[in-house]
Amino acid sequence: MDHATAFTAPASPALSLAHPLSHRGMRQVPATVCTGSGIDRRVETIVDELPVGLVYAGDLFAVMLATPTDLEDFATGFSLSEGIAGTPDELAITGVDELADGVRIRMELPVERLAALLRRKRNLMGGSGCGRCGTDSFAETLRPLDPVRSTARFAPESIRRAMAALPSGQSLNRQTGAVHAAGFARPDGDLVAVREDVGRHNALDKLIGALARAGIDPADGFVVVSSRCSFEMVHKTAAAGIPLIAAISAPTSLCVGFAATVGVGVVAYVREGRFTVYAVPSRVLTPA
Repeated sequence: MDHATAFTAPASPALSLAHPLSHRGMRQVPATVCTGSGIDRRVETIVDELPVGLVYAGDLFAVMLATPTDLEDFATGFSLSEGIAGTPDELAITGVDELADGVRIRMELPVERLAALLRRKRNLMGGSGCGRCGTDSFAETLRPLDPVRSTARFAPESIRRAMAALPSGQSLNRQTGAVHAAGFARPDGDLVAVREDVGRHNALDKLIGALARAGIDPADGFVVVSSRCSFEMVHKTAAAGIPLIAAISAPTSLCVGFAATVGVGVVAYVREGRFTVYAVPSRVLTPA
């Protein structure tokens, strides 16, 4: 698993959009801390947030504001969760280019997948806080999915254990305080992968991509996220075939309603030893 590393700040305080990818998602900037006792000038570590262009067969499909780490995982997970590719084998990442104003990920698809992508006619600018807000139609935003086939159910203790372990995998957030995480847990609550990004949906895409590239069956575990549980988060979870998502914060009404239709368990407010089940309670093993 990649871990972020800090680098030495340049002498000039000016910020540049050209960020070498070796920075691993962080940079250092001059900052001034104002307190009741005076002024403290120091160098602070902040998270990188860059436009990441997703290019298929030479055509720009989407631009997402994201943290430039685990970019191959991001491209794979985005392509799978958005239905652009059906399996990792259908996607070929041909290059990751650092540009003056961001990053470009170049990919190739089979002819039939590319034709379907062009028919969608979607080109969005996604903010770090929103994933599907650039879609150009209600139908695309609420794109239906087949129900999750997994019959897995999970013990409350496993859910609590996985959420409690999530911060230990958030190396980037520990240094910047501005990054979400998504982790994948086995049925016993053991975390096997964690990915981070300034956008909660990007972190989940990176995780989905990491599972696919590692050959880990998403039906055999569940997701824990350090954010609220919105529709887009459940949609991506269902698209990946993951049977349950557990969030540290609240769900939304669209999230809960959609989860019920696709069979994804939604557990929220996982903190301080408790949680609330909002959708598909059969996914959680409870005493009779």
